[in-house]
Amino acid sequence: MARQIVFTTKAAKPPALYSQAVKAAGLVFVSGTAPIDAATGAIRGTTIQEQTAQCLTNIRAILEEAGSSMDKVASMTVVLADEDDFAGMNEEWLKWFPSDPPARQGAKLPARIPGLKVSIAAIAEA
Repeated sequence: MARQIVFTTKAAKPPALYSQAVKAAGLVFVSGTAPIDAATGAIRGTTIQEQTAQCLTNIRAILEEAGSSMDKVASMTVVLADEDDFAGMNEEWLKWFPSDPPARQGAKLPARIPGLKVSIAAIAEA
């Protein structure tokens, strides 16, 4: 399988010089995805639950564009601005992955972006 760049207008365009996702070796590698509303370009939600839901909505749209889906996610990286938001992020996470969730790792955002509480990256089967 040749390396393929994935892009959809149903998720926010990355603000930097990177792709929403790359499809390669039978996998889809989704870049860190912020809770940006594709229609407005603004952060959507003020709570960690709302922002987590928007990140996952964006990831779902990117995966679907790549011919994959949320049930094919093998691993995700969740990056939080504030570790105190972990419980709230998990609350929303359980709605998306009530059983057989993907592997997951976490980290803390190295820089503060006003209003941004979370960013999520994913690796899924193509």
